[in-house]
Amino acid sequence: MKRLETFGKIEFSDFKSGKRGRPTRIYNLNEPQATLLITFLDNTDIVADFKTELVRQFYSMKKFIFERQTKSWEETRRIGKLTRKSETDTIKKLVEYAKEQGSTHSDKLYMTYSKLANKMAGISSREKATVAQLNNLSMMENIILNVIEAGLEANRNYKQIYKDCKERIQMVSKLAYLN
Repeated sequence: MKRLETFGKIEFSDFKSGKRGRPTRIYNLNEPQATLLITFLDNTDIVADFKTELVRQFYSMKKFIFERQTKSWEETRRIGKLTRKSETDTIKKLVEYAKEQGSTHSDKLYMTYSKLANKMAGISSREKATVAQLNNLSMMENIILNVIEAGLEANRNYKQIYKDCKERIQMVSKLAYLN
């Protein structure tokens, strides 16, 4: 029951087929619960735990696949690409700025800031992200863009600009309960 309840509350009703006898309890399971129950025929606890996780992952992926086919996902991804373009244009300025300050690895700043934004948004791939994750990523990239621009304008050291970005993103992440 505990494993089945990980996929939602279990509803039931008592069915009485005649005037005598005990009623039969009828359980109304949702689709993931029914799928999991079928997999439980003659299993050890370890196998049952594995199958519970398997069914959970299956339905999670099914939900993601359906979400990715929506207009909302496509529009969010399109807007995210525009945000990313603005961010990379700003990072391009930062790369030149860092070179002027003596950086020997300024070409790695694109990767560094991308990893920071992805990590804080909780994604490993933009194409596999949910709408919520894509929205969080856009927010992170907007923060990076604004902090870099402010840092350039204030003539801050390029290393300090990164620290400022990281601190601001962590603060926003905590406030928004993203991680």
